[in-house]
Amino acid sequence: MQNNGANKLVAEISLYPLMEKYIAPIQSFIDRLNTYPQLEVDTTMTSTRVSGEYLATMEILAKEMQRSHQQIGQAIFVCKFLNGDAMGSGK
Repeated sequence: MQNNGANKLVAEISLYPLMEKYIAPIQSFIDRLNTYPQLEVDTTMTSTRVSGEYLATMEILAKEMQRSHQQIGQAIFVCKFLNGDAMGSGK
């Protein structure tokens, strides 16, 4: 498999639990992401930006998104994934 220089991942995630009391599941997801020392997590009012080593970050996100679905039931994740190594390079 070719690396193509994509060693760092930047993901922007918004979580929309399809339930009346939606704040607690969102906060729980963010809190869990913050327990991983290998991730850089920056939360705003509308999304959370997560960055770290590409594969490790994807594995953590998959694990925590699945956990949220298991706990919440139905929820929507809106995600943007960027090649962190190429940010600002025009590539």
